[in-house]
Amino acid sequence: MTTIRPFRVEIAQAELDYLKERLTRARWTPELPGADWSRGVPVEYLRELADYWANEFDWRAAEAELNRWPQFTTEIEGQQIHFKHIRSERANAPALLLLHDNPGATLGLLDVIEPLSRDFDLVVPYFPGFGFSGPLASTGWTVPRVAAVLAELMTRLGYDRFGAHGGGGGANVSLELGRQVPDRLIGLHVNAYVAFPDENMAGLTDKEQARLATIDRFMKDGIGFNIIMSTRPQTIAASLDDSPVGQLAWIVEKFKEWTDPAAELPEDAFSRDRILTDVSVQWFTQTSGSIAQSYHDVAHDPHAWGPKARVTVPTAFVVAPGDVTIRRFAERDAEVARWTETDAGGAYLAAEQPDVMVADIREFFAER
Repeated sequence: MTTIRPFRVEIAQAELDYLKERLTRARWTPELPGADWSRGVPVEYLRELADYWANEFDWRAAEAELNRWPQFTTEIEGQQIHFKHIRSERANAPALLLLHDNPGATLGLLDVIEPLSRDFDLVVPYFPGFGFSGPLASTGWTVPRVAAVLAELMTRLGYDRFGAHGGGGGANVSLELGRQVPDRLIGLHVNAYVAFPDENMAGLTDKEQARLATIDRFMKDGIGFNIIMSTRPQTIAASLDDSPVGQLAWIVEKFKEWTDPAAELPEDAFSRDRILTDVSVQWFTQTSGSIAQSYHDVAHDPHAWGPKARVTVPTAFVVAPGDVTIRRFAERDAEVARWTETDAGGAYLAAEQPDVMVADIREFFAER
């Protein structure tokens, strides 16, 4: 079961034709006058984006970009794992594991692969149940289990030592690697990490108070998607896996809310083609349901909510204007070896500000 097989993205034309048919025959919800993004994705915006997806978006061009890099699958714990593996032309280059967030598993890292491959051997997996790793074959995919599978993947590829970068959910998995295999890690680099606050509130700066307020707003008004997937994943999966418009709305709302606060629309942070590449991969792989199931697994892990060992691996934190990380809480969770605050960007910094992300990763690991 340790076989590594070459993989190529090849979506049948019949699948493309079916998607276009579904998009052009969508049944649209009536638009409520005055309803804006505070109520979810505006109907007029969604209709325009769906029309672009059906009639202008070039999947074959996106597919060619996805196939630019060597990619493979292997089976670990009964689950297919898809990954890109790009060997650097640089002699004795260190290995770097790049871990995605959700949504954004496809678009989030595409723009940093080529420049980082000059300095690192790159391994870029889809988490179990995401994208080309395919629907989940079992339940129980907690953060520790995902981290253990990725450590095994690096072993299969012959990397005894490696670094890891992750954003959002990928940051959580990166820190869990730091708990499980600290001796194997050169360092950790994360962005969009959510370090939940504790009672240590005295002396917060104005900027930190603003981040705290953002967390509070999210817990009151932005966590609905998480609650639905964490409690009734199969119910929402029935809608997401059957309706491309429903899936588009579900995903693009998060791109609006989690990108640079200065971006009026998601495509002001990164292109429509990037957005629709990500949405298309999720549609063609029929993984919306298994992504929701993974949220349920994480939320129902009894160990997820208890105290965790502090990560002793040197860790770099990148904090964008849209992020909520407060340094004292990051220092509680990990050994902060580097702290960078950017002038622009949000949770998808590798897509929004790829040059900034590449430079920070290079500089951090050059010091290790």
